[in-house]
Amino acid sequence: MRLSLKPLAPCTVGNGGGGAEFSFPRYITAGAGTQPATFSRRLMEKKGSYNWEGLLKEVEGEGMHFRGNSRLVNLGKRWKEYQGIRNWDGLLDPLDDKLRGEILRYGDFVDATYKAFDFDSSSPTYASCLFPKTAILDGAGFPQTGYMPTKNLRATSGIQLPRWIEKASSWMGTESSWIGYVAVCQNKEEIARLGRRDVVIAYRGTATCLEWLENLRATLTPLPPAAALSDSMVERGFLSLYTSRTSTSPSLQDLVREEVDRLLQSYGDEPLSLTITGHSLGAALAILTAYDIKTTFSRAPLVTVVSFGGPRVGNRSFRCQLEKQGIKVLRIVNSDDLITKVPGFVIDGNDVEEDHDVRVSGLPSWIRKRVVDTQWLYADVGRELRLRSRDSSYLSSINVAKCHDLRTYLKLVDGFVSSKCPFRPMIKKVITSYGARKVG
Repeated sequence: MRLSLKPLAPCTVGNGGGGAEFSFPRYITAGAGTQPATFSRRLMEKKGSYNWEGLLKEVEGEGMHFRGNSRLVNLGKRWKEYQGIRNWDGLLDPLDDKLRGEILRYGDFVDATYKAFDFDSSSPTYASCLFPKTAILDGAGFPQTGYMPTKNLRATSGIQLPRWIEKASSWMGTESSWIGYVAVCQNKEEIARLGRRDVVIAYRGTATCLEWLENLRATLTPLPPAAALSDSMVERGFLSLYTSRTSTSPSLQDLVREEVDRLLQSYGDEPLSLTITGHSLGAALAILTAYDIKTTFSRAPLVTVVSFGGPRVGNRSFRCQLEKQGIKVLRIVNSDDLITKVPGFVIDGNDVEEDHDVRVSGLPSWIRKRVVDTQWLYADVGRELRLRSRDSSYLSSINVAKCHDLRTYLKLVDGFVSSKCPFRPMIKKVITSYGARKVG
């Protein structure tokens, strides 16, 4: 029997005394009632201490994985706020339900890149897309997004391989591989809901041997053409994957520029947004892509990056260039994910652009100088939504791979409430504590 689920209005827990209230979108079976459940002081008093267990089951959803109904809500004239025009002020803590829905929606686009990628190194189609271009989202299990894929994207490694590697397995020798796609919102109802036509560029994380090797090229290198005008530098391996080409494979940069130019000519006269999203390596490439688009196309619309589990990408000067170009970056970070803490060292959060005495937190002065000289000094970019695996009771284990997994990120976003109540099941403590006071 197939369980039919449908979304209801958010479930709200308040303290009844003017304090913060937390809103939780939830799902119930189609055969159940259709009224939203609201938990307030009055309701708690009416229910009495004898029914706390029932209330807790309703809040926790008996261990179900939630997906908010906020994606069905019209963004309307506020769409630029949710794309970061005001740097998501007031939307992150507590996490706004509409923003939660948009983050999860873009996470699905990234999830599709993994499901559409051929991971079988023994297959003749290894490192390619499993589905025809226009069927990527359908084939990956996301048939009703309202978006149509318009371009396949491939990344090429700049690492020079020895000749003998050609006789090795395809996993080791694959220079160019499918890494994502461009998709355009074509559904009129979805365009109306979003308040504009949205273009998505989605990237997967590391999959091939050469991509792993590129990740290890972690020193900073000048970023052209900005290098001639500033001290902007980015991670060498990420830049290589974005700009490298061969006689038979154009660079990822070439493919992106070609498609963006075409789309701007087609839709540039209407409300338009470019949203670039990715996980892990894909998150780093998303930031490089956003910068490249804004510096290449003078008529580029609002460009937003939504990244999941991304490593550091560039230095402080590069961060300043991103901000100068008006690029909005929302980084979804799991505190238990080691990948978000590499590569290199990061400058103190209290530094300012004019401060030339760059300090690296927790390191002696001689090590700081060495870090700067060896080009290992990075800077985090954009706004951050910080989550923690250990706050979720739905994650059975916490290890390096699990904490970095995209599915973990989506579960954490789905359940996050605020820094004071990090995850939905933690509301159990609020209700239990209140019940204990009533009994006492």
